[in-house]
Amino acid sequence: MSLYNNDGLETLSFKVERVYMKNYKIEIANEISNDIEEKMRKDLVEYEASHGIDVNYKAFSLVLEDERDNIVGVLNAFTAFAEIYIDDIWVDKHYRGKGYGSKLIQELENRFKGKGFNNINLCTSAFQAPEFYKKCGFKVEFVRVNKKNPKLTKTFFVKYFDDEIQAQGTISKS
Repeated sequence: MSLYNNDGLETLSFKVERVYMKNYKIEIANEISNDIEEKMRKDLVEYEASHGIDVNYKAFSLVLEDERDNIVGVLNAFTAFAEIYIDDIWVDKHYRGKGYGSKLIQELENRFKGKGFNNINLCTSAFQAPEFYKKCGFKVEFVRVNKKNPKLTKTFFVKYFDDEIQAQGTISKS
């Protein structure tokens, strides 16, 4: 394909290649191979980098243990772009209501405060712990009401860091 300016001179030349499939199938997979995962990751990173964005994806867990090294709580989360997403939080039923969930949240905040992240966010169902997250300082972003089963109404929460600089999620131009 060529583009021409008003003088009729060619100014830019490039080829657009599109790939179409006549036959295809879509399957559901419980897992994908490491090769497919790597191919997908590399392509996504390349695309996001072309926009000056760093995916910055890192999954991690905070593990709470008692004095005998018994695991009594876990917070699963991941970083992506400039945010920390809480995926799951669990406290053993014998330790619930004693402040350990709050301690896990506080530890998460302490570990990421001042590191250039914008916020921590999560989603919880009505039957789970929306009031707990409010007590931890999270603000409701929006609610997705489930009219057929209100217990499954989703509340989306966010808690912003006060950091002046948001260094995560972008590719520095050095």
